[in-house]
Amino acid sequence: MPLFGSRAGYWPAWWVVWAAATFAFLIQCVMPGDRAQIIINVTSGNVGPASAAELAAINAKYGFDQPLVVQYGKYMLGILHGDLGESYQQHRPVAGIIADQIGPTIILAVAALPIAWIIAILTTLFIAGRDNIWSKLLNDTQVFLATVPPYWLATILLVVFAVKLRILPVIGGNSPVGLILPTLALALELSGFFGQVVQNEFTRVLEQPFVTSARARGMSDFGVRLRHVLRHAALPGITLSGWALGKLLSGAILIEVVFARQGLGGVLVAATSSRDVPIVSGAVLISAGVFALANLIVDLTYRLVDPRFKLT
Repeated sequence: MPLFGSRAGYWPAWWVVWAAATFAFLIQCVMPGDRAQIIINVTSGNVGPASAAELAAINAKYGFDQPLVVQYGKYMLGILHGDLGESYQQHRPVAGIIADQIGPTIILAVAALPIAWIIAILTTLFIAGRDNIWSKLLNDTQVFLATVPPYWLATILLVVFAVKLRILPVIGGNSPVGLILPTLALALELSGFFGQVVQNEFTRVLEQPFVTSARARGMSDFGVRLRHVLRHAALPGITLSGWALGKLLSGAILIEVVFARQGLGGVLVAATSSRDVPIVSGAVLISAGVFALANLIVDLTYRLVDPRFKLT
């Protein structure tokens, strides 16, 4: 069933965002070391202990000297106003840093989703319900793609098509050509997962009476599969598309590092190495928001694919 199948169904998405915000706040509070000392070390580049006066100034500036409940309340209130905190290293609002870099990451994730669906649908149309060597080979390929890490697949694609064959650029810029290999690296893995889910449902639907009736009316096997069976078999995969978009967003961050693309990947790697926690926690929160929005879109898509599902 879709996540937002009823009015009460909207609550799980907001709980996800709230839980992500709380988790992001706790990351900053429970991480090893004194937060004020970390900020001073990142800013100055030194690793020695700071003076009491310096620590007190940083604690007062960021409100670390206030009770934890007060800090949490201010943090949540800031999020409601679009304030994700300030970067320890860049001394800029985290929301602005993410906004500057998230565009290429979203483009990569969104481009991979329809490609994954196209690959999954084409393979399913030809192998589901059949028992021959080609269907078995494609099925094994789907299983392999569903389990392989996307960054490993990205490295293989990079070596084969960029280094060996020199068909595509080694460094994937933001041009359409530079988007091909990163998109394939994400889409192939997801297509294997979608293919397995849709294929199982496809095989079940093939045995339904309305399929037999369509064939009795003289419709070709491929026509029955495309016009009748696929419409019903795609519903479980559509349900997972919201989750998949969130997965693609996190996967795109890793892929960007492999292909040296502009985006959140490079920013998060730098933030992690320098312990710039506000940027990392801000990315976690943005990912949760994208997940919630994607699931709402999935719910609306349900109405287009199967009118029996209604939002109330």
